[in-house]
Amino acid sequence: MNAANAPLDAAHAPDTPLAVVGIGADGWDGLPESSRRVLRAADVLLGGPRQLDLLPGDACPGERIAWPSPLRPAVPGLLAAHAGRAIAVLASGDPSFYGIARTLAETAGPDRLDVRPHPSSVSYACARLGWPLEAVDTLSLVARPLDALRAALHPGRRLLLLGEGPETPARVAALLREAGWGGTRIRVLEQLGGPAERLLDATAAEWPHERTDALHVLALDCVRDPGTLRLGTTPGLPDEAYEHDGQLTKRYVRAATLAALAPAPGELLWDVGGGSGSIGVEWMRAHRDCRAITVEKSPERAARITRNAAALGVPALRVVTGPAPAALAGLPVPDAVFIGGGLTAPGLIDACWDALPAGGRLVANTVTLESEALLADRYRRHGGELVRLAVSAAVPVGGFTGWRTAMPVTQWSVTKGSEEG
Repeated sequence: MNAANAPLDAAHAPDTPLAVVGIGADGWDGLPESSRRVLRAADVLLGGPRQLDLLPGDACPGERIAWPSPLRPAVPGLLAAHAGRAIAVLASGDPSFYGIARTLAETAGPDRLDVRPHPSSVSYACARLGWPLEAVDTLSLVARPLDALRAALHPGRRLLLLGEGPETPARVAALLREAGWGGTRIRVLEQLGGPAERLLDATAAEWPHERTDALHVLALDCVRDPGTLRLGTTPGLPDEAYEHDGQLTKRYVRAATLAALAPAPGELLWDVGGGSGSIGVEWMRAHRDCRAITVEKSPERAARITRNAAALGVPALRVVTGPAPAALAGLPVPDAVFIGGGLTAPGLIDACWDALPAGGRLVANTVTLESEALLADRYRRHGGELVRLAVSAAVPVGGFTGWRTAMPVTQWSVTKGSEEG
């Protein structure tokens, strides 16, 4: 645990609770009396300049301290510096929804927090639009790559986006046009709940606003343009979704491979011998909390993997350029490993196996007899499943139709037992 995540030392943690008060664009007038009492009694008021300016000076005499930038590393020192004083932290809307409450809980401990939420901007947006909150997907674009939006685009879906600044709506509109979703309706809801509340409405294709108010939420009604490739939520995306040079785990084998790897939220995959990055990409598309590291020795292919990850909505895919097993040294412990290339490299299978904890999964694919012999040997040693996958596609044969069979793929999948080192 690093210093930014570690709870305060017991010697510096006061008995007084750490109040976290949500405030909206309606300011002091929109706060319940219980929140006002906390702010009146605070010796120290921490928050962003915008939130602090919403408090009347005569009612809230506490010392006002604006958050420094970067914020997170400064939190432990700020709290320790004011130990023993009544501290109130101001946050926009609901502090536990993409807000400061998470950082404070990880730093000071959740038991110390006294969180007093205000309606979030998402709740306000749904109220204005008549959208059921539970049926809407929400994505924060604050300090996150805009390309992450691509994975959330599906026909008919309603999305709420938390914008980072006044240029965010224009950037979102440009991405939608480039990605083939120009018919998507964009509504920007500014200053929700305050006297300056305003709604902007247009399609991505016709979006006219270069800048908006910095305090806003974007609402998208997703519409895929004619001819745009349809991408589902399950593994096995169309091969044409990827930029590749032929080094690509093909669609139906890819779907079977992801089924064997069985991604779950929060888990980390090593994709060894990444090729075009398709296994790592679709592992991460399985859930927004899935993580993956792709190892690829070719710089050209590594760059291509990065482009594929961005284009398919998982820009957080980490790409390590270098030969395995040497490039595996120092990587975080994986929950699963896929070996898609380089099986005959000395020590590769052993390095991957040794890196796995008990319960970790390993899946390896090959089309060569030499690598198949290695997998058969490991199957005898460790068990698991050894299968051969063969896919045939209908093709024209003169004036008729026949089957063309792709090279069969041998796949070994295994879960590491607790007794195995």
